[in-house]
Amino acid sequence: MSEQTAGKLIRLWKILNSIPGGHWLFNGLIKWRIPYTASISSRIILFEPGHVCIALKDRRKIRNHLNSIHALALANLGEFSSGLSLLTSLPSNVRGIPINISTDYFKKARGLLIAESRVMPPEVTEDMEFKVKAEIKDQQGDVVATTTVLWRLGLREDNK
Repeated sequence: MSEQTAGKLIRLWKILNSIPGGHWLFNGLIKWRIPYTASISSRIILFEPGHVCIALKDRRKIRNHLNSIHALALANLGEFSSGLSLLTSLPSNVRGIPINISTDYFKKARGLLIAESRVMPPEVTEDMEFKVKAEIKDQQGDVVATTTVLWRLGLREDNK
């Protein structure tokens, strides 16, 4: 996602959230644009450059045999929030791609969950690796999982 695309997303978020049904429409556009992430039916509830909160409702289609939210749904949620927070905070001459994703699980995830990711990206002058963390909490405020995504950041080819 380029800064131009990220900037457009932030502007679209602000515009649509000011009208009735706009929040729903924005989340629908994101789901259409990122089909795999759409499979967990999360919804963005806070969206700023470098700071994202995403809600995930507990539903049968994302549950496992232990009657809790599936580990990969949690990892998907963590990667999604990590990506939005990072990519919306990068300058236009920097690109990023995840190269490693790890999720630690602390308790069974049930009920409404909120994933939050905050990031202040480094100054990028050459290819580098940068970790971004997303914390997933339940309604009681307990951390049920954390996802850490290792991103490879570098200057866009046209900027080298």
